[in-house]
Amino acid sequence: MPRLTINGQTHNIDVDPSTPLLWVIRENVGLTGTKYGCGIAQCGACTVQIEGMGAVRSCSLQVGDAEGKSITTIEGLAKGGTLHKVQQAWLDHEVPQCGYCQSGQIMAAVELLKNNPKPTDEDIDREMTNICRCGTFQQIRAAIHAAAKA
Repeated sequence: MPRLTINGQTHNIDVDPSTPLLWVIRENVGLTGTKYGCGIAQCGACTVQIEGMGAVRSCSLQVGDAEGKSITTIEGLAKGGTLHKVQQAWLDHEVPQCGYCQSGQIMAAVELLKNNPKPTDEDIDREMTNICRCGTFQQIRAAIHAAAKA
């Protein structure tokens, strides 16, 4: 039985270790902010952060590969009722349109800023590989720059 630490809480999950992490997060743990988009790790709607691995597309990662590592989902970013600076920048810059991909976008942006606190436009374009079908890439870039300054 895999034991996962998600957003600081430990969960013993009765699933096969080869089950995709996304399904465990959504179906077994009940955290639905992480979305299913494509199922082949291309779109990034399922992005979560995993200790030692960075931003990971959870639809293609097996639960067994995440066991023993700290996992953070979009629900785990805010602390003590205060939004993470990237979440706040997303609101301030009115990034979402449909919003479906945004949790994955935010998780990828948090990881980008963790690794590169002052990214250029080129850095953002290279590192932010998540897909937004609404085309909010300019707003995403502006929000990342604002979070970098916060």
